Amino acid sequence: MITASVPDYREAARRRLPRFLFEYIDGGSYAEQTLRRNVEDLSGLALRQRVLRDVSRLDLSTELFGQRLSLPLALAPIGLAGLNARRGECQAVRAAERTGVPFTLSTVGACPIGEVAAAASQPFWFQLYMIRDRTFMKDLLARAVDAACSALVFTVDMPVPGSRYRDYHTGLAGSGGLKGAAWRVGQAMLRPGWAWDVGLRGRPHTLGNVAPVLQGRTGIEDFFAWMRNNFDPSINWRDLDFIRSEWKGPLIIKGILDPEDAKEAAELGADGIVVSNHGGRQLDGVLSTARALPPIAEAVGDRLTVLADGGIRSGLDVVRMLALGARGVLLGRAWAWALATGGEAGIVKMLNLIEAEMRVAMALTGTTKITEINRTILAGD
Repeated sequence: MITASVPDYREAARRRLPRFLFEYIDGGSYAEQTLRRNVEDLSGLALRQRVLRDVSRLDLSTELFGQRLSLPLALAPIGLAGLNARRGECQAVRAAERTGVPFTLSTVGACPIGEVAAAASQPFWFQLYMIRDRTFMKDLLARAVDAACSALVFTVDMPVPGSRYRDYHTGLAGSGGLKGAAWRVGQAMLRPGWAWDVGLRGRPHTLGNVAPVLQGRTGIEDFFAWMRNNFDPSINWRDLDFIRSEWKGPLIIKGILDPEDAKEAAELGADGIVVSNHGGRQLDGVLSTARALPPIAEAVGDRLTVLADGGIRSGLDVVRMLALGARGVLLGRAWAWALATGGEAGIVKMLNLIEAEMRVAMALTGTTKITEINRTILAGD
């Protein structure tokens, strides 16, 4: 099929991936109200069209955390996204380099940090959860330092996993043992292209950075059991001291939805935050990021770098997020779908589409630089 937009990549990924993988990437928690709001609230923002302005020269570049970027975005961390294509995170980091934006490797990515570092020629970002086993966390941080990662994205909105009904419906959760494995194999066999490219040629399937603590248990059910048992519900703001003692580079706190929490992050010396509801995958019914972003940007935008994710399906959405107060955005599902569809080349093409859409949005709102994008371009604001 022709892929001319991010929704096209979603449909192409649905056709290619086994159902349990597609639904894992695509779904949200509970009734998925927040997942829908993320998309609807952002796409519903009207822009002011301006005319007769010189927009012959557009500059989409920006600087985040001391790094010059071609676009004001980064590829967000996504667990297991590397299973969407053969050694997928390695393909994604190369695609990000080709387009001049950062890639963020998830703690629970399919490929380990050392393999991704070997595939990269430039530093990338690393994402970390607060895990009960602090020794394992220290080891992960040490590996991130050894890999010369340029920023740490510390995710704080997952002290416990949200309940994602789609994962139960596909056998990814709640179906252990031979029955669950047979169910997933059956779904994989219905997607022979994926089964050959990833299932067979994409080995080893050792679940990346958590493989050492799984001690040879490589099944999907082992991975999810480890996640349930090792996220730390006792996490609190004092734990940032532990992170700071092990990490000296830029620290970005991901999962902020409330201005008071944003102020706390600024007080404790974070370099940036990501306004995020985990893509609608944690607490259903909370604010969309489009609605949560403006008061947070107003509260702390002069003290740290405010990023945002959630519901971004076009270059117009990137411009909308910037207008609401973000300095940059994180693309999540968009790159996972593009990876599934076309690997490294698919992500590059998707990012080029985002750039082209941004250029149209900027030209027709009369803005020529990223720094000129603010609330004045929103209609009725």
